[in-house]
Amino acid sequence: MTAADNSDTAPADDEPETLPTRRILLWISFDGAEFHGFQQQTGLRTVAGTLEQMWFAFRGEHVTVRSSSRTDARVHARHMPAIFETTDALPLKGIRFGLEHRLPADLAITGAEEVTDDFHVRHDAIGKRYVYRLWSGRARCPTRRRDHWHVPWQLDTDAMSEAARHFEGEHDFAGFRTTACSAQTTLRSLSHVRVVTDAGGLSVEGERAIAIVVEGNAFLHNMVRIIAGTLVEVGKGRIPATELPSIIASQERSRAGTTAPGHGLTLEAVFYGPYGARQGLEHKQLLARLHDASPDP
Repeated sequence: MTAADNSDTAPADDEPETLPTRRILLWISFDGAEFHGFQQQTGLRTVAGTLEQMWFAFRGEHVTVRSSSRTDARVHARHMPAIFETTDALPLKGIRFGLEHRLPADLAITGAEEVTDDFHVRHDAIGKRYVYRLWSGRARCPTRRRDHWHVPWQLDTDAMSEAARHFEGEHDFAGFRTTACSAQTTLRSLSHVRVVTDAGGLSVEGERAIAIVVEGNAFLHNMVRIIAGTLVEVGKGRIPATELPSIIASQERSRAGTTAPGHGLTLEAVFYGPYGARQGLEHKQLLARLHDASPDP
């Protein structure tokens, strides 16, 4: 065999080493007031776009950041998953704190972990909790302007609480989504819908903070904001609480309330089962039914 023949079969010394791909799950929190939602959009400031830009500035690597939800413009998050793939060998602690150090003041990383290839950030989620915040009363509250919807009305929170319970359980929420919603099915199961009064502080001269807490297996586009807008109409006396079952059953968007502004909404938490255990819609609904059937502690 000649030297030339031997060089064809021998491995080249200068071939780049193929590094293993790692999947990094970040837990993030952000004030959505200055973001145009989570999803990357050309020319607009988004949460995913900011994370991608900061990672490139930090490690010189282009990545794509995905999550379990696509939050709308001005919507906030307190504990939201964000996942990306990297070949960088930096230890997890260095990833978390090195990236956190470069993020703007309205975006933070609260946790980081490495997950396996069979974990799916969207399909493996078995539930989410949203909170919609209101400021009820004639006077505005400037300190709550970024994350509360100001409703210049003394709302009947007892009626709102009565109406809220009608949303619980498994329903077809076709009347509680936008026309742009592309979900293949509108069947959803809500395990918890509550109206919490005086949330975040004491009432002052008839003015108070109100929180609408909604927890379920999955949500349609703008579903929570339409639920909130409908409950506000109940609080104003424009929709009787007893009409909620027929409004839901009608599946008519025109019978529900307005879509509440995005800035009052916060994604509080996303729940997962064991990583890698895919959870389909049917199983999510089963979990919600079991939750409803369980006795109160």
